[in-house]
Amino acid sequence: MKKLLFLIFIILIFNQSVVNAQINIISENNKFALADENNNRITEAEYNKIIRLGDSAFIVQKKSKFGIINKEGEILVPVKYRHAERVLGKYAKLGNYSDFGLYNEEGFAFIPPIYDSIDLLFGGMFLTYKNYKYGVTDKRGVVILDNIFDDIYMPKPNIMHLSYKGEWYKIEQVSSSTLTLPDDVKTVESNPDYKVTSLVVNTGVVSGYSVLTFTDYIIKLLSSISPAHEDTIDELMLSQGAETVNILLKFTWLPRYPICYIRNYYRHVRNPNNGPLSGVRQSLINKIKRVDK
Repeated sequence: MKKLLFLIFIILIFNQSVVNAQINIISENNKFALADENNNRITEAEYNKIIRLGDSAFIVQKKSKFGIINKEGEILVPVKYRHAERVLGKYAKLGNYSDFGLYNEEGFAFIPPIYDSIDLLFGGMFLTYKNYKYGVTDKRGVVILDNIFDDIYMPKPNIMHLSYKGEWYKIEQVSSSTLTLPDDVKTVESNPDYKVTSLVVNTGVVSGYSVLTFTDYIIKLLSSISPAHEDTIDELMLSQGAETVNILLKFTWLPRYPICYIRNYYRHVRNPNNGPLSGVRQSLINKIKRVDK
């Protein structure tokens, strides 16, 4: 019996050492490859970047596209995305323009690649953006808030502000310093751990039909110039990480700038929730609805 237990112990130790075998990233001719602890090649030196993802995977870049491989060099997520970001050290946010998803180190998209953007919130939650509407998904991939909100942000770790049809609401978790929403968010109203209140947002005094049509349209056209430029710069340069300096010096981003800028500008102008007077418009609509009732 003791021999059997000892044998099992040796097998477990051996398996653990195999699992934890060191994987190295080696460089050759300005390209990168994976190698084992004896520097035997696992992959060819064909990647522009290799970034560790958790304990068993890597984000890789080939030319201008990103994907995920495991430590055996097998492709888990095809190398086809223009944007890549490591989140919390163990997740990868991959996407092009309207197909962002969040992947674990097994290559599973626990937040499916259907969003225009995904951003990390307090409490391990994720803010999703689709069709000009915001929602919230937890780190298990469970959708807590559908993408029906005009805006969502967290001024403090335990407070969330939400805009829905021109009305602002605040959810505060009074029993904790960090907000964690339950799967059934409707229960927060009756839960003593949460405090839900309506917010009065002063959007200023604006009246007149012409102000809400022609003026708002012109202001929106002008106000979209700078955000579109910032999005374009981020897309072409800042997302390149350590290579940003080389890209700036070589001006390799210039040929792509016009196309990227036009796409981002169109997206900002088309956004129904964008523009300085969008809140005023929605406020008037809500007042009209109340009068009709």
